[in-house]
Amino acid sequence: MSNALGTVNPVKAIIAAARARGVPVLLDGAQAIPHQAVDVLDLDCDFYAFSGHKMCGPTGIGVLYGREALLRDLPPFQSGGDMILTVSFKGTTYNDLPYRLEAGTPHIAGAIGLGAAVDYLAAIGMERVAEHEEALTAYALEVLPREVPGIRIHGPRTAAERAGIVTFTLPEAHPHDIATLLDREAVAIRAGHHCTQPLHERLGLAATGRASFNVYSGRDDIDRLAAGLRGVQRIFGGPA
Repeated sequence: MSNALGTVNPVKAIIAAARARGVPVLLDGAQAIPHQAVDVLDLDCDFYAFSGHKMCGPTGIGVLYGREALLRDLPPFQSGGDMILTVSFKGTTYNDLPYRLEAGTPHIAGAIGLGAAVDYLAAIGMERVAEHEEALTAYALEVLPREVPGIRIHGPRTAAERAGIVTFTLPEAHPHDIATLLDREAVAIRAGHHCTQPLHERLGLAATGRASFNVYSGRDDIDRLAAGLRGVQRIFGGPA
């Protein structure tokens, strides 16, 4: 996992501190693994989870990595085919891993689709994916303040300190209105709390807009975003 914040990886530091105290660590990697190379063994985490749809795969499927010793101690949380070896009136014998924790009919189509997405990104190379997104982020940080007067970009000032996202607000328009108007111009952003409502409350923000970049994004997308935001400003009486 790359670290643009310094020589010490803050995630690994937190994991090491937790393990020193005997605290298991589960990482939510849904926002990381589509954008950069991740080595769970190097991180030394106990569990690592991510979703399929954020890495160009289908919805309704994800991955949970876990240390085998810990997975063996986890009791099944669902019942169904393949998670047992034997069943009788005297008792039940659970199957071996991973079947013991995968009850019922597998999400076969989703697994095939997710596998194809993993192969697709692997063929590009996660290092190249990260470089592409960082370049687009740098371009957005340059273009948006220049082309959209009054825009407030939240978060680190440099692309190297960010993932492939730019979060912003306009003083004259609510983010939900911005998203609706941009949608009419075929520009898709997300508006809301982005699963960080406590942070928004701390910053005194009702919501923010967020532009996300991926391997299929290009500079023209950012140019269209800037043009769309200027259109929003004209509607709401922003800077001329």
